[in-house]
Amino acid sequence: MRAEHEPRPRPWPDWPAGFVAGEGDRDALLVLASLPGLTPRRLRSVAEAVGGAASCLTAVRRGHPSVGASDRDLAGRLRPRHLADRLLEVEARMAVPGDDDYPAGLLDLHDPPVALFVRGRSLGELDLAVAMVGARNCSPLGAEVARSFGADLAAGGAWVISGAARGVDSAAHEGALAAGGPTVAVLGSGIDIVYPRRSRELLDRILDVGTVVSEYPPGVPAQSFRFPARNRIVAGMADAVLVVEGAKGSGSVITTDFALDLGRPVFAVPGPVTSPLSEVPLSLIRDGAGLVRNGDDLLADLGRLDPGTSRGSLSLPAGLTEAERRVAGAIAGPTLPEVLASNLGCSLAEVLTAVVGLEVRGLARTVGGRVELRMARPID
Repeated sequence: MRAEHEPRPRPWPDWPAGFVAGEGDRDALLVLASLPGLTPRRLRSVAEAVGGAASCLTAVRRGHPSVGASDRDLAGRLRPRHLADRLLEVEARMAVPGDDDYPAGLLDLHDPPVALFVRGRSLGELDLAVAMVGARNCSPLGAEVARSFGADLAAGGAWVISGAARGVDSAAHEGALAAGGPTVAVLGSGIDIVYPRRSRELLDRILDVGTVVSEYPPGVPAQSFRFPARNRIVAGMADAVLVVEGAKGSGSVITTDFALDLGRPVFAVPGPVTSPLSEVPLSLIRDGAGLVRNGDDLLADLGRLDPGTSRGSLSLPAGLTEAERRVAGAIAGPTLPEVLASNLGCSLAEVLTAVVGLEVRGLARTVGGRVELRMARPID
């Protein structure tokens, strides 16, 4: 699933010469990118026939045969300057192929976006980038694993890319933010539209250190058909794709299909064979995806970490008592407090006190009477 897949030849390496030659073309592009029926490939065909973006907008408003009536009417109502002013209001910018904010990897796509709308940190700084995808209705363990990977990858210098949806997406972003690393949220709506609404606080945090992007200008609503289109951008921007949980029919399969078409390596985190949420990762692994247990595995496979080294599965913060450190070091898996007390040669009361201290700090939890370390790596 990795080495044997070669990238597709680029069918669309550049827009026609002079497509965006000046401010008039850039303004027109704001309208063209707002039309739901005018896909990048359709716009390409119009551009080849009539020329630059301003000429394309004129052709659309006059009823070009490649454009439906609803798009023609919308193009007549939208005003480029209103859209440009809205971009300024939300501190966003527009990038076209060749600009620093337009990742070159997107041009590997069969239908790369005509423009990218960007808020926050420049994508010209994008280095190693890993896309993380998975179930929206993930398990608590799946969310914890996603946070752990997000933190590991960010600490290892990778940008974490995801879609800011609930579940695995949000957990991946949160892990990267906790590690102080850059993360990119790719929206399936206009650059000024927060969807889902519960992601507003997360997106605000991402903008502090990372980037929010969309192929849609301000005012474009979130609609179901935009999310598979969003997934191709997630795959195109990434150097690799990691899947954490996904039931049969999961949207994460769309992203992995795009990644494989582009020749990007795909990795997956294994889960219990009896869990429906393990269906996608286990199927991918069976078909040849890289099996990874933690961020160190993935960074090593990507050549960013010596396979013989490990940054450890848990970094203990300062301020722990000696008992808390001893108990944390003795937990190799879900363990009864009585067993910990016996192994450490101390009283049960001492172990329980230490466990409470670790739980308060978010370092451990008790499930079914057994104590286990949390997957997420705490950050000092």
